[in-house]
Amino acid sequence: MRSLDDLLATSAWARELAPKQLQRARSAILVRDLQPGGYACHKGNQASAWVGVIDGLVKLVSVSGSGKSVTFAAVPAGSWFGEGSVLKREVRKYDVIALSESRIALMPDSTFFWLLDTSISFNRFVLVHLNERLGQFMASFEHDRLLDPEARVARALANMLHPQLYPGHGRSIQLSQDELSHLVGTSRQRVCQALQVLEDAGLIEVDYRMITVLDIDGLRDFGS
Repeated sequence: MRSLDDLLATSAWARELAPKQLQRARSAILVRDLQPGGYACHKGNQASAWVGVIDGLVKLVSVSGSGKSVTFAAVPAGSWFGEGSVLKREVRKYDVIALSESRIALMPDSTFFWLLDTSISFNRFVLVHLNERLGQFMASFEHDRLLDPEARVARALANMLHPQLYPGHGRSIQLSQDELSHLVGTSRQRVCQALQVLEDAGLIEVDYRMITVLDIDGLRDFGS
């Protein structure tokens, strides 16, 4: 599996730090290995760390008391998330669960705030990251109301290759149809049909638990 150094090498914020800043930040980060289904963070716990995905794939999911669930995002390797909850010093609003064998990085909130206090480039990165995250969720809200399932699936796949939020990610997405159905808020059968439409259009290739994107611009524009 990839290492913490691999993640930091592909993280734009880390490349902008002075060597001593990077060394201090790196030494504070904790690394955890997760098996599929393992929890990186629990809903309701204090958000005391900024989370990076070194290797594998995790999902952000919330389950109601009645057992209904909604998946907010599937986060691939090379990505950082959870900065909003850390900034607000609030409890986590979702569970973070590994979809495959994964390795995560946990930057303590004390280190996160120290970087905000000492690095202009880190502040800029967090601002851009938050803005991109807001734009993505606003677009998802709009798509849920206005687009048909095929277009919603297309946008969800394109979002997983977002260059700012998920940098360094290849064109292959390790995700089951059931997991994708939770992400877009429709049935597994409907997702299967949508994937077939997108594959017939030459935009993706579908294998077992793997979707390869052939035309990301086509996915972004599908149904518009």
